[in-house]
Amino acid sequence: MVHIKDEGSQFDAPLDTVWKYLQMPEDHNRAHKSRNYKQRPLTENSMELSWEANVGGNWVPMRTRVTALPPVGIAIEMLEGPMGGSKFFNLYTPMGGKTGVTVIGEFASKTIPAPQLEPAVRAFLEQAYSEDNAALKAMGAKK
Repeated sequence: MVHIKDEGSQFDAPLDTVWKYLQMPEDHNRAHKSRNYKQRPLTENSMELSWEANVGGNWVPMRTRVTALPPVGIAIEMLEGPMGGSKFFNLYTPMGGKTGVTVIGEFASKTIPAPQLEPAVRAFLEQAYSEDNAALKAMGAKK
């Protein structure tokens, strides 16, 4: 298990646009190039998401429990996939036309060796951030 605090990233969109995007499962799913996406509500603020992600050229089943706490952030529990057992929080900070992003969590894996876990987590976070930021920029261009 590795504790990660990743701060300093900024989405190129205001906070209200970030929340609109997070509530658009089709667009969010498309941004992350996944397939077989399913969403199951659990409570008013939480849901279970499942999909297949392309990991190293292989389609891998993924499953998370997500709790949205607007406008502060989202809590994510990785239930299935290479980082199953991980728990983290995405904290969003309004910054005018941008949104600050801080990720704090404990990451685990049954398949990624301990010395490779932190670099794998950071690569995962960077990819997710880049895909989300590109989708948010595209949303802003459509306005």
